[in-house]
Amino acid sequence: MTEPEPGLGQNRIRTLAVLSVPAVLIGVVSALILFALDELSRQLQDLLWDVLPHAAGIDPDGGWWIFGMLTATGLAVGLMVRYLPGHAGPDSAAAELGGSALPLKVVPSLAAVAVLGLAGGVSLGPENPIIAINTAVLTALLARFFRRVPARLVLGLTMAGTVGALFGTPVAAALLFTGMAGAMAGPGALFDKLFLPLVSAGAGAAVMTTLGGTMLPASIPEAGSPGGWDVLAAMAIAPLAAAFGLAGVLAFRWAHRQFRRLRSPVLFTTLGGALLGLLGVLGGPLTLFKGAEESEELLHGQGESFSTLAVLAAVKLAALVVAAAAGFRGGRIFPAVFVGVAFGLAAGALLPNIRADAAVSAAVLGVVLAIARDGWLALFIAVVITGDVTVSAMLCLAILPAWLVVTHAPHMVAEDDGGARPA
Repeated sequence: MTEPEPGLGQNRIRTLAVLSVPAVLIGVVSALILFALDELSRQLQDLLWDVLPHAAGIDPDGGWWIFGMLTATGLAVGLMVRYLPGHAGPDSAAAELGGSALPLKVVPSLAAVAVLGLAGGVSLGPENPIIAINTAVLTALLARFFRRVPARLVLGLTMAGTVGALFGTPVAAALLFTGMAGAMAGPGALFDKLFLPLVSAGAGAAVMTTLGGTMLPASIPEAGSPGGWDVLAAMAIAPLAAAFGLAGVLAFRWAHRQFRRLRSPVLFTTLGGALLGLLGVLGGPLTLFKGAEESEELLHGQGESFSTLAVLAAVKLAALVVAAAAGFRGGRIFPAVFVGVAFGLAAGALLPNIRADAAVSAAVLGVVLAIARDGWLALFIAVVITGDVTVSAMLCLAILPAWLVVTHAPHMVAEDDGGARPA
């Protein structure tokens, strides 16, 4: 066995310790920008969906207000994409989480359309634009004050810090980065490569928790450990939910091509907004917005019927497809969680002897896996949605048939060729 070079371990420890300073900074700034963007969107949402309709004597849950607001949001987003400097960056439909840093001049327009989409009721989450915004800002910031930090490392740490802030825990970032650790620079053990992302994610999570907690507040009341029938049901529900999610992926790829035939972003985002308005009228207020608070409301609701829950799942999936394909800037994970919650509750309505947390967590696992195509992230969110770590063994089994369903299916990315990608 070859002996390690003298001092190699000490040099690695020193490097990690020194780089922990910019890693903490990245996590803190990532969380602060996320909090500011989310708070701004909440204030604008209150104005658009509470203050204005009540001042005009209109029911904000009525069909005309929902249709009109989403159509107007689509038109406004299209005008911003067409005419603002930077054009709100690349289309979220053609990008997965992460990527190269955007120029700083793109940040204002991207932030504007992201905030408007979140506030206007568009069925997309904040993850894609906030990661892009944080990456642009922090790359420029560290290039000025920490010039010796590699740009690729800044990208990875920014993504980790933002994911940690989004979910209020560094665990999600750690799981996400286990599949990406080989891309981190330098030799060493896996945890060495995860060390700095965990520092950044931990700092981001701590700041976000201090400011306002997680952006995924939904959880199912605890019901004890799952039994044998629950495990079998989860292994059936997860692949069915994954297939349901893949139907949305295929529809998205077709819809994206059709929208782009209109060429002008003003036209296709306005049309997309109008279609979202019609879907909002059909599904009601629960199917609007990113889906985090709405998932919690659905989980703690009055126990809707199977048909109602099935409609909610279908409408939200259709809204996600339209929003992602029509040029709005946003992520797909949060609305995918709502689709999974509705699908799981519908399955539970058909199988009343199966625990709700087993059905819901398995369905969330399947839908998120199909939409995001990341097994670790899907497992993490499925566990978080239950608030009970004892379901993890059941979900580790349920993900196996679900992965077989999605492994060779196309990804929810417009320019994807549909081929299989490494797990």
